[in-house]
Amino acid sequence: MIEAIKKKRTWRPLAGAVIVISVAAIAGQSVLASLNATAFNTSAQNINAGTMKLKFDTTTTRTTFTQPITNLVPGDVVYRYITLENNGTIDGKDLKLSLGTAAGNTATLINDVGSSKALRLTVTSCPIAWTINNNIATCATPAEEISVRTIGSLSAPATFALNPTLASTNSRYLQMKIELPDQNETTLNGVLPANTIQSGSVDLTYTFDLAQRTAQPTNS
Repeated sequence: MIEAIKKKRTWRPLAGAVIVISVAAIAGQSVLASLNATAFNTSAQNINAGTMKLKFDTTTTRTTFTQPITNLVPGDVVYRYITLENNGTIDGKDLKLSLGTAAGNTATLINDVGSSKALRLTVTSCPIAWTINNNIATCATPAEEISVRTIGSLSAPATFALNPTLASTNSRYLQMKIELPDQNETTLNGVLPANTIQSGSVDLTYTFDLAQRTAQPTNS
């Protein structure tokens, strides 16, 4: 009688384990049998970044900065004409100009010291190329971008006043006016006066900067 009870109790835990395993198996099968769907574009979407490029257009530039200006006297005015081109794919803004001078250049030609001695620069733009006939330059609608100032003051960049934007593939036609202001100096017995401009020289580097257009969201 006692042995019969023990045998009866032995198979009950085994039966419970079989039931648990069976339930787990059924539950696992229900997860594995779930439905799924996927969508994707069959043609890849192309995304590319634009380019910022600013250069001197040598095909339309009349004169270049490599041409020296020599033997100036007070009152002389010299004009140079250049064409800036945005040949990148991005529209530009905040067009700026700064001037660099080399070490050892004549200080009196760079900044005024007590009197108006230094070289002056004025920048004027034209919507089309300047017309020059018989040493006279004309433009139907000139725009003064940088007012007259000493070349030393342009060591800090100056933003174009009226047309600071330059769209992709567009050009800016510029007149660079350089002048040595009227002034008096007296050389005594072959000795040049102090702070003289005579025999002075400056090596100028013109740097134009153009920033990318304002970043913007696009909904399409």
